[in-house]
Amino acid sequence: MRSRYSAYVLENPAYLLATWHPSTRPSGLGFEPPKPRWLGLEIRAVTQQDERHAGVEFVARFKIGGRAQRLQESSRFVLENGSWMYLDGDSTA
Repeated sequence: MRSRYSAYVLENPAYLLATWHPSTRPSGLGFEPPKPRWLGLEIRAVTQQDERHAGVEFVARFKIGGRAQRLQESSRFVLENGSWMYLDGDSTA
């Protein structure tokens, strides 16, 4: 989760797509304006459903146009070929 947050901060769509499970991966990612200024990541909870499935609840803080905002998400990950892949998530902004 932290590496994916860093990829958003650094605007690295190649890494984000490479760590996104193929079953839910979008065809591409754009970083169009207005671009957020990322302020921090807080991992609230990590849950292990079984040896191949886990969840992460986090809050990411950012500003757009000088206005502070936050994204809270419960993300699902699956372990494939030794790598954790982002599957999907339920978010609130």
